[in-house]
Amino acid sequence: MFQKRYLLFIVGGLLVMLTAFQTSKDEVSSVERPDINRQNEFYLSNRSPLQPAHFIKLPLGSIQPKGWILKMLELQKDGLCGHLGEISAWLEKDNNAWLSEGGDHGWEEVPYWLRGYSDMAFMLDDADMKKEAMVWIEGILNSQRENGWFGPEVRSGNGNLDFWSNMVVLFTLQNYYEYTKDARVLDFMKKYFQFEFDVPDDQFLSSYWENSRGGDNLYSVYWLYNITGDQFLLELAEKIHRNTADWTQKSTLPNWHNVNIAECFREPATWFLQSADSTDLQATYNDYYLIRRTFGQVPGGMFGSDENARMGYIDPRQGTETCGFAEQMTSDGILMRLTGDPLWADNCEDVLFNSFPAAFTPDMKALRYITCPNGVTADDQNHAPGIANEGPFLTMNPFSSRCCQHNHGHAIPYYIQNLVMASNDNGLAAVMYNSCKTTAKVGDGTEVTLLEETNYPFEERVRFNLSMKSKVQFPLYLRIPAWCKNASVILNGKKLNVGSQPGAYLKIDREWKDGDQLTLDLPMELNSRNWQANQNSISVDYGPLTFSLKIDEDYEKISSTASAINDSKWQKNADPEKWPAFKIEPKSDWNYGLLLDEDNLTSSLKVVKKAWPADNYPFSVGNVPIEIEAKGKIIPGWGIDQYGLVDVLPLYPAKTNEKTVDIILIPMGAARLRISAFPALTN
Repeated sequence: MFQKRYLLFIVGGLLVMLTAFQTSKDEVSSVERPDINRQNEFYLSNRSPLQPAHFIKLPLGSIQPKGWILKMLELQKDGLCGHLGEISAWLEKDNNAWLSEGGDHGWEEVPYWLRGYSDMAFMLDDADMKKEAMVWIEGILNSQRENGWFGPEVRSGNGNLDFWSNMVVLFTLQNYYEYTKDARVLDFMKKYFQFEFDVPDDQFLSSYWENSRGGDNLYSVYWLYNITGDQFLLELAEKIHRNTADWTQKSTLPNWHNVNIAECFREPATWFLQSADSTDLQATYNDYYLIRRTFGQVPGGMFGSDENARMGYIDPRQGTETCGFAEQMTSDGILMRLTGDPLWADNCEDVLFNSFPAAFTPDMKALRYITCPNGVTADDQNHAPGIANEGPFLTMNPFSSRCCQHNHGHAIPYYIQNLVMASNDNGLAAVMYNSCKTTAKVGDGTEVTLLEETNYPFEERVRFNLSMKSKVQFPLYLRIPAWCKNASVILNGKKLNVGSQPGAYLKIDREWKDGDQLTLDLPMELNSRNWQANQNSISVDYGPLTFSLKIDEDYEKISSTASAINDSKWQKNADPEKWPAFKIEPKSDWNYGLLLDEDNLTSSLKVVKKAWPADNYPFSVGNVPIEIEAKGKIIPGWGIDQYGLVDVLPLYPAKTNEKTVDIILIPMGAARLRISAFPALTN
């Protein structure tokens, strides 16, 4: 009997050990998409019958920025967004329509500004900023009528209520609820959506902006449905979709406004959550590629639409609104969660690294309305019809660019919130790379902290340190960018033997313990792209960074009031001396063609790594931590055209008898004056 019991004890012990071994076994694989056959137990997931999203947003405050992205957020806090309340006439509190019933200003501008400002306040845990944000949030919550409507009653030309500005407010309230769990938000939104539900179709989303942008309203309805499960919300969602502009057309778009396109092309993918019709999801991809096939044959992740895309105006001298950059990044983050497709993370990084920073002065105290891949002036002149509308759209001016002036502030906070996401299998996913600290529940509910340290995209290595009170099994997904061919991972000093697939994820499912260290290496290579639709011009990439000609920039301080666009308004006490505008003109030659052996790029280009900037901000000409040495030739016939813009690219192949000279290329995002699509020269 003793021997039998002893034998059972030994066998039982072996089984326990084997089970423990199997549970803690490291499973490393390359996957195209994360698992959606489970539902995350800790974070807000899609409720049936909605299709599952591939990733789940962590609540505001879960991700704390570090490194250069924190520096950028601090510049924004100390710059225009953080101090717009002392400049913008629309943010004056006295008789503001968001603080006083019957107020006469602030309809769109307050919501635009607040969604970036409030997220920034909570993310930085800044007491003064949070106090200011709460003035407006309380004003919004207190503005709700008995019938559910809130905010100013603005009516469109047809006499119907305009729902557009309220759509922006709902985004702010969602993040505020995530951060505070203030239950008033849920009651407020339910009551408002009941109001929308009761509005007749012929009075709903009937004017241009709201009709184009109904997808934002739809997104917020699904957010509330996932919390409450109220069935009328699904009926409202169907109503919103049928009354929104049709973004599912195969060969055209409802309109060609750059911000509308960047913001609204995701509406069919959002509706797909309810329709479950794959053609809806595909329509979003179709819109994305449709605009870029004609107007996006340029570097920087965007497309020429200043402010509307026009046939015949496809050259890289055409630009995009700063609003457009911000909305594209927001759409990319949402679509990343919905689809799990790394394409959207690649595009978001492209826009942030190569386009968005150049829309501002390096201190982020002034911005311009339009930024172009090829642009060699930031003056205060009218450049129409080279640019679609009339006005000084290129000046760096804190008093001007009304919509962008208020709307730019959400781009960086939203990007930070999308760096790390929860997965349906109770794991985490690093979907975009930047220094940050993420605290989240994983596995069996254990809270872990994922500390990410990197100077990416200016370096190839991303370091992760994990801390937790007890061991926990969960999957960690690492996105492998589409441009990266040979990514590798080191776990606690040991290289993991797994093939990484570009444009996919590396999944590491294991029992993690406190102090685990993970290193992701993303080797960067030189790459060239030819824009055949634009005279076969050439852009140079190194990893996710695109490079522009280094141009000496001459900043001239000018009057913010005298150089403002004609619809600008500022407060009586706004100080233009404290908040000057700037013209930027070139002090060096810019009209170079690039000499390049595209079959052997390293014979033509030399990557030079430099010291990391002392102020932790890499997006200015004097601060760049990486340059590329190249060779080019001046093209005498390529100059400034009759509209005061850089002329369209010369015919391919560009002809010149000038001598070959050394030129320097710098990251495109650091160049306020830039040539990023170079005329192609023949050797």
